[in-house]
Order: sequence, then C-alpha cells, then structure tokens
Amino acid sequence: MLTETALGVFRLNGRFLAASDRIARPAGLTAAWWQVLGAVLREPLPVSGIARAMGITRQSVQRIADLLVERGLAAYEPNPAHRRAKLLTPTDEGRAAIENTVPGHTDLARRLCRQLGGPQEFAHVADALHRLTAAMEALHPDD
Repeated sequence: MLTETALGVFRLNGRFLAASDRIARPAGLTAAWWQVLGAVLREPLPVSGIARAMGITRQSVQRIADLLVERGLAAYEPNPAHRRAKLLTPTDEGRAAIENTVPGHTDLARRLCRQLGGPQEFAHVADALHRLTAAMEALHPDD
C-alpha cells in the first residue's frame, strides 16, 4: 500500500508541476518561481521558512530566490529577528506576475472540481492529502 501511495503522490506531483508550468509561463514564471513567490505574498519570509512551508530544500529555495531578485520579481529586506537571514518579499512586478496566474489557476480549479464530482468530493480529496501530509510529518518531523 505504501508503494502505491508513494507512486501516486509522485505521479500527482508531476502532473501538478506540469499544469503549474503551463499556468505560470504566460506570466513569465516557472512553477518553482510561482511556488516561492506565492509563499511570501502574505508576509516576507527567510529562505529557510519558505523551504519548510513548501517542503523543499533550503538550497533550492535560495537558488530560486536569488533568480527572482535578479529578475526584479522579489527583493531581500533586513530581518529584525536574524541579521544574516534576510527576508524575501515580492516586488510590485512579482505581485503582478502572480496576479497574471489567477485566470489559469481558477480555470484549472473549476475543471478539476468538475472532474472530481463537485466541491464536496474535491474537499474530501484535499482533506485526505492534508491527513497524509500530517502523518508523514509526524513520523519524520525533521525532514
């Protein structure tokens, strides 16, 4: 059962990444750039905080954050809690790029909801994924 679940999650991740790349491309983003920018829309975060929230490595986030800053989509600002760990925040250009993903995101959500049989079924799927994530985090809290 674990192998089937893991393979299903890997396949699903690949599908979501491909769909995210299609949605993000017209906005001048990649799925990874969208993911990192999206993590800091509400509040600036250090790279390590983004990595924890997204479940990806700090090194990957650092590389993407540096590219976003280089392209003017994000900026680093001082972190009052930690002198060396600067906070990443989106620029106006970065926020505009994220805003340009909304129509594609909305369309995918609508079509996926219909494919799953409606909002209630979609909510059941989301709940199962949240429970699976929480269980994995409980078993391996330091990963």
